[in-house]
Amino acid sequence: MSISKIALVTGGSRGLGKDMAQNLAKKGLDVILTYHSQQAEAEGVVAEIAALGQKAVAIQLDASNVGSFGGFFEQVKTALRDTFDTDRFDFLINNAGTGLYQPYDQVTEQQFDDMLNIHFKGPYFLTQQALPLLHDGGGIVNISSGLTRIIIPNSSAYASMKAAMETLTKYQAKELASRRIRVNIVAPGAIETDFGGGRTRDNKEVNDHLASLTALGRVGLPTDIGPVVAFLCTPEAGWVDAQRIEVSGGQSI
Repeated sequence: MSISKIALVTGGSRGLGKDMAQNLAKKGLDVILTYHSQQAEAEGVVAEIAALGQKAVAIQLDASNVGSFGGFFEQVKTALRDTFDTDRFDFLINNAGTGLYQPYDQVTEQQFDDMLNIHFKGPYFLTQQALPLLHDGGGIVNISSGLTRIIIPNSSAYASMKAAMETLTKYQAKELASRRIRVNIVAPGAIETDFGGGRTRDNKEVNDHLASLTALGRVGLPTDIGPVVAFLCTPEAGWVDAQRIEVSGGQSI
């Protein structure tokens, strides 16, 4: 019997992360997913993954709080031992995040620091601390945004952190190559989720405007992103490394 590989997905209780976790399970991977405060939703995803025939566990994580990572990885070690009967996992997906829509001249230092901690400092050190538990030959998938390419006002703080993640991805790919760990970054375009207060999903004017800028004529859905992330965690993606993959339906081309 083949042993399933294991993926750790941060922010896996809803939105893009939930769809990533589900698609990983459909590819035959077991999943460790994290949640910030939505435990019931996270346990629901665990149940859905179990229904697909894969193992899953949910662990609480504040992905912006570097000081909490040591305790988090102790819980990961316990889950690996007790649920998956192993001491390593294979893929890390740095998905957790929040949005900020604020004009550049109104962004506060606190808002800037919040974006820095959740979108750059957090993933930087979470990945660093994950490395001892990550199998050689595994992979890391970071999440960026189409806003690093497309300039839409009021997104400067958020987009700047995602641009930093794109640079980090290339450094990680280079420096982890000796362990055959592939590192890629997926950049979604505008997506209908509750991200950023559901702005793209719930504001018809915003939704219609973004759809008009997109070659395929609509904004994206979580189901457009999850399969791409899952693909990067398969043997078929074994020669894909250090790449930014935009999944935006041709937004602003």
